[in-house]
Amino acid sequence: MNMLFKNRHRQLQDFRRLLQPQKKDKTDEKKAVCPGCGKENSLSRLKAELYVCPVCGHHMRISARERIRQLTDEKSFREMYKDMAVADPEEFRGYSEKLTAAQRRTGLKDSVITGTATINGTKCAIAVMDSFFMMGSMGSVTGEKITLLTEYATKKKLPLIISCCSGGARMQEGIISLFQMSKTAAALKKFSEKGGLYISLLTHPTTGGVSASFAMLGDIIIAEPGAMVGFAGKRVIEKTINRQLPDNFQTAEFVQEKGFVDIISHRHNLKAVISGLLKLHTDKSRKELTVRGRMSLIARQATVQQKENITPWQRVQIARGAHRPKAQDYIDRLFDDFYPLHGDRLFGDDNALIGGIATFHGIPVTVLAQCKGRNLEENVKNNFGMMNPEGYRKALRLAKQAEKFHRPVITFVDTAGAYPGIGAEERGQAEAIARCLMEFSDLKTPVIAVVISEGGSGGALALSVADRIAMLENAVYSVLSPEGFASILWKDASKAPQAAQAMKLTADDLMEKGIIDEIIRETATEGADSIKATAAQIDRYLCTQLTVLLKKKTSTLCDERYQKYRRTGITE
Repeated sequence: MNMLFKNRHRQLQDFRRLLQPQKKDKTDEKKAVCPGCGKENSLSRLKAELYVCPVCGHHMRISARERIRQLTDEKSFREMYKDMAVADPEEFRGYSEKLTAAQRRTGLKDSVITGTATINGTKCAIAVMDSFFMMGSMGSVTGEKITLLTEYATKKKLPLIISCCSGGARMQEGIISLFQMSKTAAALKKFSEKGGLYISLLTHPTTGGVSASFAMLGDIIIAEPGAMVGFAGKRVIEKTINRQLPDNFQTAEFVQEKGFVDIISHRHNLKAVISGLLKLHTDKSRKELTVRGRMSLIARQATVQQKENITPWQRVQIARGAHRPKAQDYIDRLFDDFYPLHGDRLFGDDNALIGGIATFHGIPVTVLAQCKGRNLEENVKNNFGMMNPEGYRKALRLAKQAEKFHRPVITFVDTAGAYPGIGAEERGQAEAIARCLMEFSDLKTPVIAVVISEGGSGGALALSVADRIAMLENAVYSVLSPEGFASILWKDASKAPQAAQAMKLTADDLMEKGIIDEIIRETATEGADSIKATAAQIDRYLCTQLTVLLKKKTSTLCDERYQKYRRTGITE
């Protein structure tokens, strides 16, 4: 009897324990497996990491609402066109059921959310696609909402951000879906003509009709690491051409290498990057151009070289010196908030040209710099500063972007010449240089060129069509190298020193001919102090000239630039 009582008592105690709230064991927390490395992580940790795997760095797909939460300021997002009804233009069998299921699963009416928000205080129009809604496919409502938002941004003069994530056109809507490509592109054309800034964010995956329309039309294109970006799917391509494709094919890194992505940004840095770019384009409070206090002091204290007995050939050797400051050294000291941009949007990205947006004393500028390396490895990577056609086309793309946003262009020239390779000829080296010469001559924004070391032939000239041209004291600028000159005219490359004398390639020679406008003196010392002092001299020169050029009307600026080159070679 006692045993029976004890058993019932134990059963009652167990039942009561079940009714009581249980303390949650941390081991019971929901987890997710990373598609990149297969490791498990708790959902709470993944959320804290913005859904980036803390083990391998894989950027997981996130919903449109989560993307908005990560990118925009808290409670700043105001949704627009939320209740737009989804159509079934082709009355495709089963389509309405799939739509209903997607709507229940995601809480969205369609595959994009549109509205306005602030990002670190800067207001913008923003559209975010959701791959969890029928793979982010673009139907008529998606295209209409993006078009309406673009038109709104045009009217209100707001910057536009579109976060792209799509499998392409929505097949169930047939030709109507296809034509959303042309509709959105047409709206973006009008937006661009009004001077609007469009930042396109490519996330995983961005393919098909979306990649072939608004996704790839950004003034600045940003991608997340590892995101799939392409037109046709990898499997479709492999079956079509019967060939296995490389593992990195259609990744963001692959697409950037091929010239179509400006910036690859880790998700943790994404808001800061977009915010910085927005401020560069929307901050209208221009500061007065004055030489930085420290820079001014260095410039006044600089001991300039007074070695009149330095021969032209010695100047060539100094200009080519391995330890001579490179473009990146001056960029680091002269500019703030520098954002490197990549690619020519045609074929590739050229490491021989650094191009990007920065601020100079608070004023947004575009910087273009021919880039030699500091050692053999860097020189190989940068092709010894000799640009391919894609380098010149990247320079021109960024210069035209600067013209659109009324940013001055500052170029740093340092190259032995354009790269004379087979591939460069096949891709139109001559045409690329010629196009730069023509377009820079009429660029509707101030342009200043500084020859910092070696200016060789048309490869240097393509970045030297400017309102003002300055040369560092020990820089040289010539029609070709002294060795080439001696080989062609005297059939003897060893006569390069005599050729350098005959070619009149020093800064003093070019100043005398009226080719350049200023000689920037260098210090007698070497190393970090020399770089600081020379950078201070360049800073002072840029301040002085930009102060004058920014006050000129565009028509006057272009006319005076034309006349500057028109007078070349004319003797009184």
